[in-house]
Amino acid sequence: MDILIAFLVVGAIGLAAGLLIALMSHFFGVEENQRVKEVRACLPGINCGACGFKGCDDYAAALAEGKAKPNLCVPGAESTAEELGALLGIEVEPPKDVVAFVHCNGHCEATTKKAEYAGVSGCSAAMMLYGGPEACRYGCMGFGDCASACPANAICMKDGIAHVDTSRCLGCGLCESICPKKIISMVPQETAVVVMCNNKDKGADARKACKNACIGCMKCVKTCPNGAITVTDNLAKIDYAKCVRCGVCVSNCPTGCLKQVFFPDLSEEYEDFRVN
Repeated sequence: MDILIAFLVVGAIGLAAGLLIALMSHFFGVEENQRVKEVRACLPGINCGACGFKGCDDYAAALAEGKAKPNLCVPGAESTAEELGALLGIEVEPPKDVVAFVHCNGHCEATTKKAEYAGVSGCSAAMMLYGGPEACRYGCMGFGDCASACPANAICMKDGIAHVDTSRCLGCGLCESICPKKIISMVPQETAVVVMCNNKDKGADARKACKNACIGCMKCVKTCPNGAITVTDNLAKIDYAKCVRCGVCVSNCPTGCLKQVFFPDLSEEYEDFRVN
């Protein structure tokens, strides 16, 4: 009898709690905005944060309230911007296509290690110990924090440095934000020439750390016909708005740190990563 009474008491408490929750949900629940649901359905669901919001849900809410532009979804690219514009009844400017690029060519044969690191496997952790184990204090450490953060599995480690498969890159920028060395940047899809270095030391010191380093010799600046290249802090920088893709700078670079590239278009392939 005592066991039966205990069961009845527990059951009554559970029933009362259930009824209380149901009543609170009915009277105090917030109805989901139908427009938010419609906007959210247009977004890829990657929650990369490239739009400047915490995720797709927050971005959808801001769009529904008219507090955000519909062309901020980098992975969604032009197709998502157009879909959102049609849904919201506004004209939109398509977002610029960008891809991630690793500004480092300090592979195993080009540079050396100044120490052997045996701590937690991660770039951020290794960075805290005298700037990492690599001889070049500006170069990739190769522990793969960027690869772990990439939602499209577009980054791998090869020959001690990170490599981006730009045919899979969504342009979300997560790798750029997580890299402690800041050697990853988002470059325009139409980019034709890149600087494969991030070393800001003077030429002689840079070459001691890595034979592929930029030495700030200014040859690229002098030979560029359109004034698209400058050297700041001993490192070449390209103004992509001025670059005419002629390749003259590449052929005149003595260390080969300037490289011609071609980034394939992902606009029709990002659907493979849509999360419903």
